[in-house]
Amino acid sequence: CKFSVVISKVSTGSYKRQVYEVPSGKQLVDQAVIDRITWATWTSVLGDEVIGIWSRHAEKADVNCACVSHSGINLVTGDDFGMVKLFDFPCPEKFVRTCFCMVTATSTVDSRVL
Repeated sequence: CKFSVVISKVSTGSYKRQVYEVPSGKQLVDQAVIDRITWATWTSVLGDEVIGIWSRHAEKADVNCACVSHSGINLVTGDDFGMVKLFDFPCPEKFVRTCFCMVTATSTVDSRVL
């Protein structure tokens, strides 16, 4: 039986990312180790991988949420202005201009897909 460790990444109120082992609660601080982690999901608005979601004049609290698709190639964000934006993932370039702003949305009949 292979032992595996569950790792969780959290964003603090001071806009810092912290990584912990679960359930021990031990904080991982070695950036080389953290950089090698392949995340199963991504819902953070912080990090080098999503720096491009921030516009030149955005404040830290402007982008409220983010979610990477299961395929790992798209990132959708929501902001204070009611905008839902679609980016390529990762999005490491500052002030990227290749997002798609959606003006309408719908879901499938069974609500499985938005």
